[in-house]
Amino acid sequence: MSIITLTSDFGNLDYRVSAVKGKILSLNPEVNIIDITHEIQAYNLIQTSYIVRNAYKHFPKGSIHIISVDSFYHKSRRNILYKADGSYFLAADNGLLSLVFFDIKPEAIYEITLNNRFDDVINFTSTDIFVPAAVHLANGGLPEVIGRKIKNAKELLFPKPVYNEAEKMIIGEVMYIDNFGNIISNINKDFFEAAGKGHENFTIKFRNLSLSKIFSSHTEVVSEWNRETEFHGQSAAIFNDSQFLELTIYKGSKKNGARSLFGLNVGGNIYIEFL
Repeated sequence: MSIITLTSDFGNLDYRVSAVKGKILSLNPEVNIIDITHEIQAYNLIQTSYIVRNAYKHFPKGSIHIISVDSFYHKSRRNILYKADGSYFLAADNGLLSLVFFDIKPEAIYEITLNNRFDDVINFTSTDIFVPAAVHLANGGLPEVIGRKIKNAKELLFPKPVYNEAEKMIIGEVMYIDNFGNIISNINKDFFEAAGKGHENFTIKFRNLSLSKIFSSHTEVVSEWNRETEFHGQSAAIFNDSQFLELTIYKGSKKNGARSLFGLNVGGNIYIEFL
């Protein structure tokens, strides 16, 4: 059974998500439709790339991923299909897919030509372009039938941390805040270890706070499980399951997690000073 996933900034209140699912099923009632999320902040490509990048890898190869973020139709903007890492990804040519695959070269890129003749009426990109293209692929169709191969799509630069060698300091920034209020930075474990080679100690600095240890998981924060409740609310830094540095409050939530207690927002700086 073919799998089509949906990611959007539509939210779940309006009709749009249901319309997309209904159109898929009207074309192929056997398709397995999986929601990744519809709670992306409007037009937020960095947030979208982080979520999609960490979700799609768990789906079978050959899955088809519709990403409807900043996707409203305009005749001057292309809609594209990436064949990458063994699966298909459909999105507007707004730079999003270059963020998802900032370190992976796509096998092929296509401009979707389905329904883009001068007399075609496009009311809603997701139902009128993405869904027919995705169902065509789900039915075993070739991408060349619905698109023309192109060499490049729009590219955006993924914000990368920098290492100031003179000050022995990594300068990173917040790129995502999750549903528990955890703050995810763009500093990954490999970059941290390369920059800190030869240094035994370090201090993570943000706003007027600091931490001097990085755990490997949230539960590692608890040193004695028979006293686990006493660790609720403890601040910590970890390398999360995506190997990015994360600032967290143990058992925190959206209301009382790291974001609210540390006062950091997306784009805020995080510094790691090696001693």
